[in-house]
Amino acid sequence: MLRGLMMDRPLLISSIIDFAAEIRSDTEIVSARVEGDLHRYTYAGSRRRIAQLAHWLQDHGIKPGDRVATLAWNGYRHFELYYAIAGIGAVCHTINPRLFPDQITYIVNHAEDRLLFVDGTFAPLVEKLAGSLPKDMRTVVMTDRGHMPENALTYALCYEELLAGQPETIDWPEFDENSAAGLCYTSGTTGNPKGVLYSHRSTILHTLGVLAVADGIGLRPGQSILPVVPLFHVNAWGLPYLMPLTGTKIVFPGPRLDGPNLFALLDQESVTAAWGVPTVWLGLAAEMRKQGRAPAGLQVVLTGGSAAPGPLIRELELNYGLNITHGWGMTEMSPVGSLTVLNKKMRNQPREEQLPYKASQGRRLFGCDLKIVGEDGKRLPHDGVAFGELLVRGPAVMSAYFNDDDANAASHDAEGWLRTGDVARIDPDGFLFIVDRTKDVIKSGGEWISSIDLENAAIGHPAIQECAVIAAPHPKWSERPLLIAVLKEGQTATAEEVRGFLADKVAKWWLPDDVLFVAELPHTATGKLSKLQLREQFKDHVLPTIAEQPTP
Repeated sequence: MLRGLMMDRPLLISSIIDFAAEIRSDTEIVSARVEGDLHRYTYAGSRRRIAQLAHWLQDHGIKPGDRVATLAWNGYRHFELYYAIAGIGAVCHTINPRLFPDQITYIVNHAEDRLLFVDGTFAPLVEKLAGSLPKDMRTVVMTDRGHMPENALTYALCYEELLAGQPETIDWPEFDENSAAGLCYTSGTTGNPKGVLYSHRSTILHTLGVLAVADGIGLRPGQSILPVVPLFHVNAWGLPYLMPLTGTKIVFPGPRLDGPNLFALLDQESVTAAWGVPTVWLGLAAEMRKQGRAPAGLQVVLTGGSAAPGPLIRELELNYGLNITHGWGMTEMSPVGSLTVLNKKMRNQPREEQLPYKASQGRRLFGCDLKIVGEDGKRLPHDGVAFGELLVRGPAVMSAYFNDDDANAASHDAEGWLRTGDVARIDPDGFLFIVDRTKDVIKSGGEWISSIDLENAAIGHPAIQECAVIAAPHPKWSERPLLIAVLKEGQTATAEEVRGFLADKVAKWWLPDDVLFVAELPHTATGKLSKLQLREQFKDHVLPTIAEQPTP
C-alpha cells in the first residue's frame, strides 16, 4: 500500500479550545451559576482559566490516564474541566447525580477516580457517600471561598483558590490520539452501570460528523445555544466541542431547568437554539402556552434521548414556528448517531408534510453506519417496511465497555457491530424509524406491537400529559398492551374514551387492553421513562380482557 505524504499530527481535544480562543476569542459564554447569579466571559477568557486548572492538576500529581470525576451542573467551571483534564492526557469522568447513591459509589470505585470536582449543591450527597468512596480521593468544591458549603466536606479544596496564581498559558502535551479522554457510565437500568471510554480521536471525529450535517441545528457564529442536555452525561451530546469549534455563543442554564426558568433565560439572552430531552420541552411548551409566545430569538429545538411525542413536535413547529430537529444515539456512540436533517425537496414542502420526517430518528451521521437484521442475524433491506434489530459501527462507536467482561460478552455481533437494543426500520432515503426497544416491544399472538408508536398516538389525546405503554401478560395472546397515563392539570378522561380516541389511529389489535391513570410516571437518571419500574409496579395487574377469554 502506498502511504500518503501528509503530516501525522494527533487529533487532540486541546486543539479545539486553542482554536476557539484564537479564532472565536470574543464569543461569549454565559452561565446561570449555582450561586444564583449570571457569569460571563469569552472563549479567550475560558482558555486562560483552563490553562490555570491544567497547571494545578499537573502540579498535584494527575498523570495521563488518571480518572478525574465531576459531579456538577451545566456551567463554565464544568466546561473548563472538560478541557483541562483531557488536555493533560487525563480522563474526564462525568458522573450523573441522578443515579442512585449505590450506583455513584460503584462507578467512582470502578473508575478508580483520583479527584472529584463537585458543585456545592451536591456536597451533601458526597459527604453521605464519603465512607464508601476511595480513601485517597480528594474533593474540590466548584465555587469561591465565600460560597463554600458550611459544615460539609471539611477537608475539601476550593476551586477558585486552586486557579489563583497559576500561569494563564500552557503548551499542551502531545500524545497518541487514541488515548482515553472521557468516561461516561450508562444509567444502569439493568445490573451495574457500564463505562464507555471515549478517546481524543473518537471525540474529534464525532464532532466533525455532527458538523457535516450542522445546517439547521443552531451551530454557527452569531448563533447561541442553551444546552439543557447535561454536561454530566454523554458529553452533553458533543456540545462542549461543537460550540467552541463553530464559534457559537454558549448559555449554560445551571441547576434551574423548569419551564419558567428556562423560558426566562432563553428570552433574556435571545438564545437561538436549545438542546435537550422531550420532558424538558414539555415543560417549556407549557410555559410558552402561558406566555402566549416562544422566547425571543428562539428558532431551533433539538430533542433526543427518547422519542419526542408527535403532538409536541407539531405544537412547537406549527404554533410557534420553531424548527424541531430530532436526534438519536447512545452513550456507546459518543452519543449522536442520526439527526432529522431534511433534504432540499423535503425542506420545500409545507411544514405539515415535513412532520412525519421530524418525528423519525433522522438520517445517519458521517462515520456512523447502520444495519438492521432479522432474528436469524441476516441483514434486512432499507425499504421502510422491514424492521429488525439495529446495529451500528464507526470510529466514534464503542468497541468494548471499560473493564467489564460480562457486559462485553454479548455487546457486539460476529462482524464487530454494536447491538443497540433497538428495533428499527430504515427507508430508502436513509431515515431511521425506531420501532421499539427489543425489551419493550409487545409480542402479541406472534405479532409485534410498537410501544413507542402507541404512545405517540395516545399523547395526542387532549387530556394526556405523558404516557407509557408496557406489556401485560395474557393467557391467550402472551402479551397485550397496557397504557399508563398522566392527565394534564384539570383534565379528566376514562379508559374507554382513550381507547375510542385511538380507534382510528392504530390497528384494532394494537388497542390497549386497559388504560390506567397515575399521578406521575417514573423516569431514569437520564430523564427517560423507566419502563423497568413500571413493569415491576404493574406486574400483578390483571387485564379486564382476561376475564373475557377462557384460559388455554
